[in-house]
Amino acid sequence: MTAEKYTFGLVSGRDCIILETKTVSLSEIFDSELTVSAVREIATAAGFNQACEFMVATAASELATNILRYAGTGILSVSLVRKMHTDTEGIELFACDEGPGIPDIGRAMQEQYSSQANSLGLGLPSVRNMMDEFFIESVVGVGTRVLVYKWKENSVS
Repeated sequence: MTAEKYTFGLVSGRDCIILETKTVSLSEIFDSELTVSAVREIATAAGFNQACEFMVATAASELATNILRYAGTGILSVSLVRKMHTDTEGIELFACDEGPGIPDIGRAMQEQYSSQANSLGLGLPSVRNMMDEFFIESVVGVGTRVLVYKWKENSVS
């Protein structure tokens, strides 16, 4: 399959009803702050506690930073969602870019690995650890998509 004909399977709203969405186009470093603000607005309105709000905001900041650092531009959507079969509410982060892609996702998911010299290599592993569900899809030369969820039932009081 050639890069030009590749269609991503990972999409926002996976098995969920999207109740509210805020999408941030990322192209400048300050756009990362807009994603954090969007998370805080949605989390507060949905009644998530501060610890959960902080974890999701941190995950959003990491995803936005990765897009800006590795792809240059992209989009990050923050959504209030409800699971179709359990009515559990949560926050979904959906990050996508058309950057160089990740050649070895397994390696990228290892803590302290980075393809760039001035990076701690904690971004994607930290996002995976902070969130309840983590999905990633990447194709070299096409881009990367990351979809993560934090469910209200798992929010620490």
